[in-house]
Amino acid sequence: MVKQERAARTRRSLIRAAAEVFADEGYVPASLTMISRRAGVSNGALHFHFVSKEALARAVEEEAAQEVRLITERCRLAGAVGLQLLVDATHTLMRSLDDDVIVRAGFELSGDISRPRGINLRREWRRWVESELERVASDGGLADGVAPDDVASALMAATVGFEVLGARDDREWISRRTLTRFWELMLPAMAPRQAVGTLVTCGSCHSNGTEEVGVEEPV
Repeated sequence: MVKQERAARTRRSLIRAAAEVFADEGYVPASLTMISRRAGVSNGALHFHFVSKEALARAVEEEAAQEVRLITERCRLAGAVGLQLLVDATHTLMRSLDDDVIVRAGFELSGDISRPRGINLRREWRRWVESELERVASDGGLADGVAPDDVASALMAATVGFEVLGARDDREWISRRTLTRFWELMLPAMAPRQAVGTLVTCGSCHSNGTEEVGVEEPV
């Protein structure tokens, strides 16, 4: 039992170290030596758990994908529905990109064209966004003349853009403030007029102690 627990801790340390190196350096420059050094284990211990750098990358992607699935489910369980669910999930995703190096590395690996295809988190996120928008549209949750595909394209362009800029340039791009401003601009164009004032642009499924304000209904 002690050996199993030690092995599990070592494996976990290696996955986290790999995520940190992939997020900081990218997939190609990363080496197994860099990862083992970051984890504080020998190269032999690394190879006991993972046969290659690609195996480590896939382990990082799998954990990141699981966390992204939990993000959407947690927001749903918190009671968010319709467009509010999309608002809340995007806020939670951006917060995870800021706080969780495994999620951040998972998205970084998704955008790396130099490696074999693994779990593409951006594609998985798009599928979820598209399926939710189809549900919103079928429930009458989009404004007249607004197509789910158009909203999905705009939302994907924004969230992936924020993710890339936030990872490589300035974390303000993935801040709650930036995403709130985005939703303040977008929701009046996509939501039915009577629903706009009920939506919380800064996210309803978490709070950082500041007042949560919905979008003002346009006149």
